Amino acid sequence: MTVSPVTRDAPRCARPLDIAVLTVSDSRSLAEDSSGDLLRSRLLDQGHRNADRRLVVDDIYLIRAEVSRWIADPAVQVVLITGGTGFSGRDSTPEAVSVLLDKTVDGFGELFRALSLEEIGTSTLQSRCVAGLANGTLVVCLPGSTNACRLAWDRILVEQLDAGHRPCNFVSHLKGADRACDSRETHSGGPAHVADTH
Repeated sequence: MTVSPVTRDAPRCARPLDIAVLTVSDSRSLAEDSSGDLLRSRLLDQGHRNADRRLVVDDIYLIRAEVSRWIADPAVQVVLITGGTGFSGRDSTPEAVSVLLDKTVDGFGELFRALSLEEIGTSTLQSRCVAGLANGTLVVCLPGSTNACRLAWDRILVEQLDAGHRPCNFVSHLKGADRACDSRETHSGGPAHVADTH
């Protein structure tokens, strides 16, 4: 099955979500964070809201603390993490996050690597993507590469974070999914705090 990449004039999501973005890096600042910039731009383009955005160094406990805070926050429904998923000595995002998950989305990593195979060949084996649900929050760990973040958003996340996508998506599994959605016309795209499927 061929999945078409997202274009700038693509339809916006059926219901906006509040999505936090976390960059894990020992070498970048937010000003140099092209992967975080891409994820924020993509989610806003689809009508979602950027609930928060942070950058932490590649430390398992700092990552876990930030993600735990968002999981506990009723105003954050999705956490997108970029960086720290490789095999270098300090790469620890999957280890930091996996213990926090109530249920894992095993198919996310499988699908990402299958799609990534088309672009980078067998090097995709070193993409330790992880995703899962925790307290009604979808947590997704992506590589630090901007191209990898683009691939994950355009080929997977844009549909799975859209309440109108059939036959299923993750929106109904998220906290606040039963709240009435606000008018998208009023969303400025700045930090804010939001929510059918089968």
